[in-house]
Amino acid sequence: MRKLLRYMKGYGGRALAAPLFKLLEASMELCVPLIVKSIIDRGIGQEDKPFLIRMVLLMVLFGILGYGFALCAQYFAAKVATEFTGRVRYALFEHIQALSFSDLDKQGTATLITRMTSDTNQIQNGVNLTLRLLMRSPFIVFGALIMAFSVDVKGALVFAVIIPLLSIVVFGIMLITIPLYRRVQAKLDSVLSKTREHLSGVRVLRAFCKEEEEVHKFNTRHEALTKEQLLVGRISALMNPVTYVMINLALLVLIYVGALRVDTGLLTQGAVIALYNYMSQILVELIKMANLILTLTKSFASAGRVQSILDLPVSMTNGTATEGQTDAPAVEFRDVSFRYADASAEALSHISFRLMPGESLGIIGGTGSGKSSLASLISRYYDATDGEVLVQGVPVKEWDMTKLRKLIGDVPQKAVLFSGTVRSNLLWGDKNAEDKDLYAALSAAQAESFVREKPEGLDAPVTAGGKNFSGGQRQRLTIARALVGAPPILLLDDSSSALDYATDAALRKAIASLPNSPSRIIVSQRTVSIADCNHILVLDDGNAVGYGTHGELLKTCPTYKEICQSQEDASENGGAA
Repeated sequence: MRKLLRYMKGYGGRALAAPLFKLLEASMELCVPLIVKSIIDRGIGQEDKPFLIRMVLLMVLFGILGYGFALCAQYFAAKVATEFTGRVRYALFEHIQALSFSDLDKQGTATLITRMTSDTNQIQNGVNLTLRLLMRSPFIVFGALIMAFSVDVKGALVFAVIIPLLSIVVFGIMLITIPLYRRVQAKLDSVLSKTREHLSGVRVLRAFCKEEEEVHKFNTRHEALTKEQLLVGRISALMNPVTYVMINLALLVLIYVGALRVDTGLLTQGAVIALYNYMSQILVELIKMANLILTLTKSFASAGRVQSILDLPVSMTNGTATEGQTDAPAVEFRDVSFRYADASAEALSHISFRLMPGESLGIIGGTGSGKSSLASLISRYYDATDGEVLVQGVPVKEWDMTKLRKLIGDVPQKAVLFSGTVRSNLLWGDKNAEDKDLYAALSAAQAESFVREKPEGLDAPVTAGGKNFSGGQRQRLTIARALVGAPPILLLDDSSSALDYATDAALRKAIASLPNSPSRIIVSQRTVSIADCNHILVLDDGNAVGYGTHGELLKTCPTYKEICQSQEDASENGGAA
């Protein structure tokens, strides 16, 4: 939490105002029992009605002032906590965006979502309660003790005995439950992770009839969480009955001692009531203090988890290059090898090729051959382990990442759309694009027809993930999004797999005839999608086993020939069927 306090900069005045107003409210609260004492002893006891009216009005005034101070304290505490947590959340999100794919792979999506949501909310609650109660509760406890001694020293001795005993019970239970709450949070993280996994993979679960098995696994984790929560709940539940028994015993002693002293004339009835009220205030504040410390414990644990993400070093340093070299290859691989973090073998080994401006390169190979891994090195989502990747003659490590990715129209293997409209998604390619530019991109991506069919046109709604479009429509919209910016390099990572052959052919023809003549890298499982490329790279288990044109590879590359033959056979069998 201490490291996160740097995000509190600029909130010092408001952060001090919250506890200050709380102390003013507490002062009003501490004065009320003395007013009640005066009302009972003089206003009622001596039937002094003018004094009684004045004291009642004074008590109402203190109540109004206390309420106003409390509102001010709540406002400043909530504002500081919300804005502080907003800064932390923004910094966390910004840092996550700066992490490489390798860094993200190590942490996991579920962990990062938990840090952004549950943990930041815990931090917000902790800051809010700290500003409101950290100074108020001790002030009330010690203030009530001092005020009790000012009312009656002998009666206040009961306070001097009961406060340490109450503190032992309250803070003893707290110390027992703190590690248990940490275990509960860990179990909760596990349940949230499994829940997210189930929701994102619900179709696969149903396809393989794994519902009962996964429900059993979820129940196992949930039962572990429930067991921990019940344990900590039972221990925490002891606090109220034990403290109330102790406080009521103390009140009995106080009333007994007070009654004896009232009989002898050493104490007034109003003084006994005042001592009773101060005892009740102490009990309430001790319980508030215990709950505050429990909340702070959770907040500190959450702050540690958030800080652990913020402390992750960014493994990729941003370059400074903003312009490429003229007449240089659009993309060049020089003896590139790549291994994923903690992987036992290389995903790519000694890959070399050159792609000149305006040319096209097809990449094909079996599943797991390294096609997508190679594509991710071009946009520098990962850094090559060995060798060098160059874009327009400049090593990708020297490029400013924003400039680099503006040069590349990247269409990922999984079509991802964001909630909003068709227009808002397409404008990711170029925020200044006009409608004619958007429709030109849609036309080239073979998506114009179904967009125009919608009543809203470009303003047709898109749900999260584009779930209100078919798989082929999502792919065409993501291709259109990449084309809007007219990038000099177009990277299509198996992005037409959901399209039929006719649409795929029309798409390739339209892209090849684009006015800006982009260099095209097409990753595909279909030989027909890359057959007309200037160059074809054949991968097998991360190794380049063939490089040339379609005709050359049929003669020189057995792997490519085998792929072509298998797809022809599959096509013939499908046609016969």
